[in-house]
Amino acid sequence: MGKLTKRMDLMLKNINLKNQFSIEDAINNLKTLSKVKFIESIDISINLGINTKKTEQNIRGNVSLPYGNGKKIKFAVFASGKEAIKAKELGIELIGMNDLSKKITNGEKNFDIVISTPEAMDIVSKLGPILGPKGLMPNPKLGTITNNVSKIIKKICNGQINFRNDKNGIIHVSIGRINFENNKIKENLQTLLKILKKYKPTQLKGNYIKKIYISSTMGISMEITKDCMNLIN
Repeated sequence: MGKLTKRMDLMLKNINLKNQFSIEDAINNLKTLSKVKFIESIDISINLGINTKKTEQNIRGNVSLPYGNGKKIKFAVFASGKEAIKAKELGIELIGMNDLSKKITNGEKNFDIVISTPEAMDIVSKLGPILGPKGLMPNPKLGTITNNVSKIIKKICNGQINFRNDKNGIIHVSIGRINFENNKIKENLQTLLKILKKYKPTQLKGNYIKKIYISSTMGISMEITKDCMNLIN
């Protein structure tokens, strides 16, 4: 293990990571220990008791956080005609069809979400090797394949986030910024957990949500106590 930085050493001296924390105490700890010169994000990692080798147990969906997550989202929109015009009116810069595909193939990375009209999916599908591993392929379940591009852009800008488990059955999402009021971070988390409950596989036995961790961009990760987990089990 490499030598700890002074900042990380200070955090570990003040926080016993073997303990579990209430959501309130965890948020307060993150804020107290934040010493960086930028506004950190508040991130959640949720360890699910699913078998990712079984397709029907993999979790993928979206949720509208009541207070958003504070991040400015950059879009790449595959559309033409009226839908392209509507996207441009919303300030989207990366809009196109084959021309946009060429930009991405040549290394364009300045986007967080890809939205496509159904007619453009023949073009987008060829970008699978690039977009797929990053979880950026448009998906009708997430609303990112749509005939109403402006509607989904507005939803996402107003707080809708997508989530999906990784190969280890863990969901990683950002639910706010460190300068958010504590109750807003907590309500965003509760909203996420309530939606996740609806995605519980019917054939799953045992605990659905095993552990929940909260962290900030440059901070440590703390496990949240069972009383928070009881919201969804």
